Amino acid sequence: MIVRQYLTILFTFTVLFGVSQEIKKEITLEDIFQKKLFTPQRSPTLEPINDGELYCRLVNDSLNLYNYKKGEYKRTVVTSSQLIPEGESTPISMSKFVFSEDGNKILFATETENIYRHSTKSYYYVYSIKEKSLSPLSKNGKQRLAAFSPDGTKVAFVRNNNLFIKDIKLNIEKKITDDGSYNEIINGASDWVYEEEFGFTKAFFWSPDSKRVAFYRFDETHVKEFQMTIWGNLYPEEYKFKYPKAGEDNSIVQIFVYNLKTEAIVPIDINSDKNSYIPGIKWTQNPEILSVQYLNRHQNELIILLAEAESGITKEIYQESNEYYIRINNNLTFLKDSEHFLLTSEQDGYKHIYLFDMLGNLEQQITNGNWDVDKLYGIDEQKGLIYYSSSETSPLNRELFSIRLDGSEKQKISANDGTNNARFSPNFKYFTNTYSNANTPPQINIYKSNGDLLRTITNNNLLKNRTAEYHFSKKEFFEFKTSEDVILNGWMIKPADFDSTKKYPILMFVYGGPGSQRVLNSWDRRMAWFQMLSSKGLIIACVDNRGTGARGEAFKKVTYQQLGKYETMDQIEAAKYLGSLEYINKNRIGIWGWSYGGYITASCLTQGADNFSMGIAVAPVTNWRYYDNIYTERYMRTPQENPEGYDQNSPIFHADKLKGKLLIIHGTADDNVHVQHSIDFAAALVKENKQFEMQFYPNSNHGIYTGKNTTIHLYTKMTKFIEYNLLNNFDE
Repeated sequence: MIVRQYLTILFTFTVLFGVSQEIKKEITLEDIFQKKLFTPQRSPTLEPINDGELYCRLVNDSLNLYNYKKGEYKRTVVTSSQLIPEGESTPISMSKFVFSEDGNKILFATETENIYRHSTKSYYYVYSIKEKSLSPLSKNGKQRLAAFSPDGTKVAFVRNNNLFIKDIKLNIEKKITDDGSYNEIINGASDWVYEEEFGFTKAFFWSPDSKRVAFYRFDETHVKEFQMTIWGNLYPEEYKFKYPKAGEDNSIVQIFVYNLKTEAIVPIDINSDKNSYIPGIKWTQNPEILSVQYLNRHQNELIILLAEAESGITKEIYQESNEYYIRINNNLTFLKDSEHFLLTSEQDGYKHIYLFDMLGNLEQQITNGNWDVDKLYGIDEQKGLIYYSSSETSPLNRELFSIRLDGSEKQKISANDGTNNARFSPNFKYFTNTYSNANTPPQINIYKSNGDLLRTITNNNLLKNRTAEYHFSKKEFFEFKTSEDVILNGWMIKPADFDSTKKYPILMFVYGGPGSQRVLNSWDRRMAWFQMLSSKGLIIACVDNRGTGARGEAFKKVTYQQLGKYETMDQIEAAKYLGSLEYINKNRIGIWGWSYGGYITASCLTQGADNFSMGIAVAPVTNWRYYDNIYTERYMRTPQENPEGYDQNSPIFHADKLKGKLLIIHGTADDNVHVQHSIDFAAALVKENKQFEMQFYPNSNHGIYTGKNTTIHLYTKMTKFIEYNLLNNFDE
């Protein structure tokens, strides 16, 4: 009681007379992961309407139209009370919607369930704005990837690996293919490895005149199956899916065009087999001509073909070779003049925009310089302006620019240094910009296409004030030169009460995969957790090793055929550099990472064992022989061609070198980096009598979030491991 009275008197005295500084609020894991006090406010979905002047926004239980210019409310399109299916008493969900091109109909996806990381299936409903009517797209089971025809009269979708077309007006559902079969044939959707590595699940495309549908057919009959155990029942379920590992057979891919009038299905002549890829198809401005991108298995030769939709006959218009590999993107753009196309390429050592005629003749390299274009947003052909983002000002930044087709009149249209992402209106008069920097949470603003600010949609001032209230430390950027004279970029977060005369333990965060970046001038989604760790007396740091992006082809592709070698070397160099700083305890250096970062962590704790006292490898790759072939062979070629590159850079083959404290974490239902990686690494460590800790998360995929409290459990486990091994006062 006496102590309590004393504390009350002391508190009153400090408040009245200002003798003591403000008591710093403590960040807790519950604040971060359960109360979500530090989660940025997300921007509402602003769906552009094709006239380019209006966008649609979900507000409470209404879809409303607003104009870009002033943000004025124009009208309500539909309310939830109008979305009650026949025979039901509650409305369907309005959160996932897409308009037809003419703006007269809306597709709603409801009761959505995940298949893999990017694929889903749903019950779709079609709402007619004119008739104010709601109808199910199909009553024969959930659908995938539903998409309006350009004229808005039909919807194509996939179910049970077959392609269907629904005539909305006639209410007739037609089955286009009938050979679809699980783990054998897929029509209109991608297989697992295309979904993961080429970045698309929807594998059918309407022609501009709505008269045809081009679609993929995957024959994965000879692709080997991977088996996962799903726990929870008396007899656990064994789930099997096709997963082509490095050096193994791929699906045989064919492209077909379906003619709605004649009902003919025309095969496109592409000579595809298990040793080639079709990473993209796209209709040109001519509805009779389909473009097909063809990539060899080594992924260092790209061919673009033009195919006649009526006959399937193809001709080559573009060919590109690379000493290393070609990373496919979605930047191929056919101009409305039907005489030109745009493409991004690294052919001069940096990623830039090029203009070609339809015979494949180069007409103009539009962007130039020792920097990379990041995204090609599109072209306003009326004004002759291309819009893109790049790292021109710094590899740490992403700025928005416009430029003319001849490369003149380049203009920066983003206002602030940092990371900018844009979504343009269809007429390119306006864009929504999501902006952040290292110490500023995301802001969402609407601009004119010339960069003039119109208004702010989301400012995240609540989070900005909260970071001040909790005394977040500033993220500081630095660079250093390695022993090989390579300059590497990094960032650091120091404790708020940092004292340069003290020595602090340090925790390094790493990803490090090809073309990636974690040293960016942008808000970090793990910022609050890093701040919490820092408040306990840790310095947090991150360094982008060789192989990462935005610094040109030579820096990125030096890791070719030896993934992990230079990345590990550079993280070791980073540990040595950081350990040389006067305020760092070189005997207390930890490192952690997820996925590719888990792989580099495992490599650092083995091959770089003398430089790290602890590490956490989450969902790590431990042997590239176990990973999918599109990703792995792009950088490593096949195990048959490059066995030393695979084995010499696998932590499994260096298990005998482990010295520091190691925690391995994996989800048992990870369909991407299979738990096999961690199991085999654990077996190798046991064989060498090396002690380590391991944490599994039942039925969780690569993101490790399945089930109640999984995320906070995961971060509690990691936090305690970090505290025990970096902050405890062991004898040095």
